[in-house]
Amino acid sequence: MATAGPRVPGRGALRALLLSVAVFSFACDACKKVIFNVPSKLEADKIVGRVNLKECLRSADLIQSGDPDFRVLDDGSVYTASPVVLSDEKRSFTIWLSDTKTQTQKEIKVLLEHQKKVLRKRHTKEAVLRRSKRRWAPIPCSMLENSLGPFPLFLQQVQSDAAQNYTIFYSISGRGVDQEPLNLFFIERDTGNLYCTRPVDREEYDVFDLIAYASTADGYSADLPLPLPIRVEDENDNHPIFTEAIYNFEVPESSKLGTTVGVVCATDRDEPDTMHTRLKYSILEQTPRSPGLFSVHPSTGVITTVTHYLDRETVDKYSLIMKVQDMDGQNFGLVGTSTCIITVKDSNDNAPTFKQNTYEASVEENAYNVEILRIPIEDKDLINTANWRANFTILKGNENEHFKISTDKETNEGVLYVVKPLNYEENHQVILEIGVGNEAPFTRDVALRMTTMNRALVTVHVRDQDEGPECSPAAQYIRITENAAVGSKINGYKAYDPETKSSNHLRYKKLNDPKGWITIDEISGSIITSKILDREAMAPRNDLYNITVLAIDQDGKSCTGTLAVSIEDMNDNPPEVLQSYVTVCKPKMKYTDISAVDPDEPIHGAPFYFSLANTSPETNKIWTLTKVNDTAARLSYWKNAEFQEYSVPITVKDREGQSTTKILTVNLCDCTHPSQCRAARRSAGVILGKWAILAILLGIALLFSVLLTLVCGVVGAKKRKGFPEDLAQQNLIISNTEAPGDDKVCSANGFMTQTVNNSGQGFCGTMGSGVKNGGQETIEMVKGGHQTLESCRGTGHHHTLDSCRGGPTEVDNCRYTYSEWHSFTQPRLGEKLHLCNQNEDHVPSQDYVLTYNYEGRGSPAGSVGCCSEKQEEDGLDFLNNLGAKFTTLAETCTKR
Repeated sequence: MATAGPRVPGRGALRALLLSVAVFSFACDACKKVIFNVPSKLEADKIVGRVNLKECLRSADLIQSGDPDFRVLDDGSVYTASPVVLSDEKRSFTIWLSDTKTQTQKEIKVLLEHQKKVLRKRHTKEAVLRRSKRRWAPIPCSMLENSLGPFPLFLQQVQSDAAQNYTIFYSISGRGVDQEPLNLFFIERDTGNLYCTRPVDREEYDVFDLIAYASTADGYSADLPLPLPIRVEDENDNHPIFTEAIYNFEVPESSKLGTTVGVVCATDRDEPDTMHTRLKYSILEQTPRSPGLFSVHPSTGVITTVTHYLDRETVDKYSLIMKVQDMDGQNFGLVGTSTCIITVKDSNDNAPTFKQNTYEASVEENAYNVEILRIPIEDKDLINTANWRANFTILKGNENEHFKISTDKETNEGVLYVVKPLNYEENHQVILEIGVGNEAPFTRDVALRMTTMNRALVTVHVRDQDEGPECSPAAQYIRITENAAVGSKINGYKAYDPETKSSNHLRYKKLNDPKGWITIDEISGSIITSKILDREAMAPRNDLYNITVLAIDQDGKSCTGTLAVSIEDMNDNPPEVLQSYVTVCKPKMKYTDISAVDPDEPIHGAPFYFSLANTSPETNKIWTLTKVNDTAARLSYWKNAEFQEYSVPITVKDREGQSTTKILTVNLCDCTHPSQCRAARRSAGVILGKWAILAILLGIALLFSVLLTLVCGVVGAKKRKGFPEDLAQQNLIISNTEAPGDDKVCSANGFMTQTVNNSGQGFCGTMGSGVKNGGQETIEMVKGGHQTLESCRGTGHHHTLDSCRGGPTEVDNCRYTYSEWHSFTQPRLGEKLHLCNQNEDHVPSQDYVLTYNYEGRGSPAGSVGCCSEKQEEDGLDFLNNLGAKFTTLAETCTKR
């Protein structure tokens, strides 16, 4: 019976496919109806028949069955998907054919009938088709590749048992029939004889899976399609082929026995796992034809060495002809060949050797950085590799490091240099022992054979030359006592002639003397002090005083040396108190510490002894001095000390009795921190700068202008009444009175005023507002903007000098003398001049006295001048307590 075909999708999947097809708007056309006569019961996976799908829609790429109990294959075969029982005589379903590219859809109606149908017998007798035991089964079939025919070549006969009673027609499909290679096989329709039309290459097609069909004349499938495999028997028609035409391998020389060189590999297209593909490797030929040095494993193709005598210096490259043969290497097997090139890599198996055992060279004394000898060597290893490049070493004779040897990279020679001057008087010749090796280490065999490095002796002859004097050692040391008398003579720098070892006939000169303290004797080289040597004048003090000396021989050759003078310290400096001015805040600070230093060496310095020097009884009652440590003392005061600056004489003495006395200014201040008193002291000690002096001069000029204005006003008042019109906007207004008045005193600031009966015009005091011809204007003279000079309008009215803020005083036509005006204005002008000089960087202000229009009677507006910083709430008492810093300025301003 026929074997079961592939299973079809389940009912759910089929419905999903049908729904997906319904999405497309295909134009459905019906094709020819197909009728199959089937039994009433059909088992699963049984063929029902075959539909010609190509006739209906050749380009169909989607085939679907409308009944999930049936499935349709691509060739049109219809199979049952599950057991089917036909309850009625007929059953139908639809086969859907779709072309999704052209959006075309067609349907084929399939009708199943289970009534019996009479088939035509082969001998014209009609009978009902009866199923019986069948012998429709695949028959093993094969053919030999590359067959010589004759063609068409009969392979076998396919026959269905239904052919015993009915007319059966046979057909085949598959690769070799309707697939490439086309028309290779065909079957006789009536007899079922299967033929091959031409030779077949197994390496191209090893098997052909054909499908045989048996059907009746009306298209009824009498049996399931029969798989018919035709196997192509292999023939040894392919030679084994190496994977590469030329193999390149490398192996180090002196390799051990059995060292792997490389692996060769070949392939054979014939059938695997047969004698046709069982390969065996061998070496046909070796070049050069020396004893065999290599072998190859017959099965794996691994090439190994069979000796340890590979020597690159003898043969550096070998060529092998490799052979591979199938049929396990039997004589009738097919053969393939390849070339294998084996390069012997260099190893450091040859030590470098000197061409001779001894060498000689010469060099002048005092020469250095000069090449004196080239030493050639021989090495058989590969040129310009680490195995060939030489490394030279000076083994003996270079203890003073006068020589250096290097390798010339081009010639591989050793180059010997003198790098430090040689002295003929010390050594006439030097014998060096030179060794040579390679950059790369030797191989184990060579290292075992060589017990010592290859060596050679080099004799270097030193040639004498006329040398100048020698300054040796370069620095010579002497000691001189500090404060030594001028003209003291001390041994100086000594140079000598290296050939005579004598200092005779040498002359000396001084090249450098930082302080100019000494002179040099030209013949003997002795030094003579030309000034008093002061150790404390050197920087740093404890360093040596270096003098550079030049020694010259009779030929004019010279050398330079250094004479290092160590100046022995003398106790010629007393200790000195570091502080000159200290501030002590009473009562927070009970004492202050003072310290001293001594520029002499410590042996002449601390411990220091502090004491109060020649003090008066008053000083002893206030100050006491106690020791803190070797270099410091503590100055304390008694509780009865007053706040002021004290001059305290303090004597300090070193360990050897050298002493000095210093007047220490101590500011005993009422403060919490010394910085507060320092700031006050700096303010009191202000030194007038150029801008301050200019401000003072301007103030004096302003003072005289005021005085001149007052005088002119008094004179002019005698000739006319009232104020002239051209004085409306002047800085100072001079008002005359017509009659004397009574003296009044302003209680607010103690300023004396006079009241005068006057029916005309008058003025009060020095500040505030003035009246001219019925008009009013303000003159600001001092701080505060509420002091006004008010005139009385109309005859018989009383006038008021309101010089005290908020304190009106009744006045009758006030009149003042020049002295009263002067005594009032002078201190205020002095204050204004000082305040105007207090701008940043001491730059004088440009608005000493400004003119302002009258802002209304009793105007609350204050002054905006530079002198209006202090408000009048404090009154004018501050003028009496300005402090020491205003004393000088005030005195200057009040001088007549």
